[in-house]
Amino acid sequence: MSDDFIEITPFSNDTNYQLEVPGSKSISNRALILAVLCNNEVELQGVLDSQDVNIMLTALIKLGVNLKHDREKNMVKIRGCGGILPVKKAKINVGNAGTVARFLTALLSLQEGGEYSLDGCEAMRKRPMQGLLKALEFHGTEFHFKMEKNCFPFCMKTSSLNDVPWEIDASESSQILSAILLIAPLINGVTEISLISYTVSKPFVRMTLEMMQEFMTDVAIDCSQEAHFKFPPNSYFLVGNLYKIEPDATAASYFLSAPLSVGGQVTVKNLNHCKLQGDIDYCDIIRKCGISIRSTGFGIQSLITSQPIGGNFDFNDISDTFLTLAALSPLLQTPLKISGIAHTRKQETDRLGAMAFELRKLGQHVEETLDTISITPNLNKLYELAPFSIETYGDHRFSMSFAILGSHDLFKNNKSWLRILNPKCCAKTFPHFFDLLENFRKSF
Repeated sequence: MSDDFIEITPFSNDTNYQLEVPGSKSISNRALILAVLCNNEVELQGVLDSQDVNIMLTALIKLGVNLKHDREKNMVKIRGCGGILPVKKAKINVGNAGTVARFLTALLSLQEGGEYSLDGCEAMRKRPMQGLLKALEFHGTEFHFKMEKNCFPFCMKTSSLNDVPWEIDASESSQILSAILLIAPLINGVTEISLISYTVSKPFVRMTLEMMQEFMTDVAIDCSQEAHFKFPPNSYFLVGNLYKIEPDATAASYFLSAPLSVGGQVTVKNLNHCKLQGDIDYCDIIRKCGISIRSTGFGIQSLITSQPIGGNFDFNDISDTFLTLAALSPLLQTPLKISGIAHTRKQETDRLGAMAFELRKLGQHVEETLDTISITPNLNKLYELAPFSIETYGDHRFSMSFAILGSHDLFKNNKSWLRILNPKCCAKTFPHFFDLLENFRKSF
């Protein structure tokens, strides 16, 4: 595989391929923040080794956090500092990592007398931050924006945060709400948080609350709350000092969907133990598309039991997985409509618009609105128009989703008909994706 492209070699599978996916990025970066907020030493096991998580680790080290990272064991040990960072003046680059951009900005705002300069890549400079920055500014953080207001790059002067009730607009990203929730128990006084509009991807908010509960022993947190939150002042302390991170359910979606493309069976090990990630509900959607999903003693197994069909599905809560199914839509027997994904237009790229564009290149009939994409599959067009080159827009999920489509042995000759451009962008969350896909191909 070159840096520029990879030719996907198609194959047909008649075995039960078993694999392990790496730890969850969403859980890893939340756990790192919670460990810093703790008053004791914490060992995190199963930490994802990826660009997004490494950006967080680099930032924490620069901020003086005492940590040890063992990549071979996927383990990080952190000496919690109760959220009081040793370094009060630093320059941080958050790359294109949304969790780092939002969670770290909130953590920095807790500091007394801090001066920090933050920037990200060009794509991050366009991603939603306004809901978070306006809330932090109202509660005492000073921001100086170097380019566009409420966007990176900016400088911030911090003086901890006041206990005025919070009103937060998290309509463009649930991470805006999660960022404030994570630090809420350490804000002076009782912290009350109200949403002034709905939030997308609600399962990620629940994930945040449930993880906060695991790192806190003295207060019971109502993890079912959605619009109003209240936290008395408290501290974090992880009983037992050890926290295990779940396998990434979003990463698993690619391989669980693979039988639709290559046949056979796939078992993602240990995925049956996931309890925090809403993206595990992707299994319910592909089950309706004709993939049999069952829990085994080893993990979750998928296989094709009937002709794959489309349907009408709301992906608002699990929007990170919509690309997985949309990319495979040319192989479906009936139309597919995906809704609830307007907010994905402001993620790593305009995911909805870019997906529509790539599928049209494949000869598929696509209609899009602000919030929906509708695809009428046409397998014959793949035969007529192949080969294809898929643009990934620097977005890891395009790289992986279309790689599963390209694994379909379209011409029954095991010869490539689909090329992925900039395939290594998958390093953002799944650096070894193509190694696992190649192992899958060789296993049959």
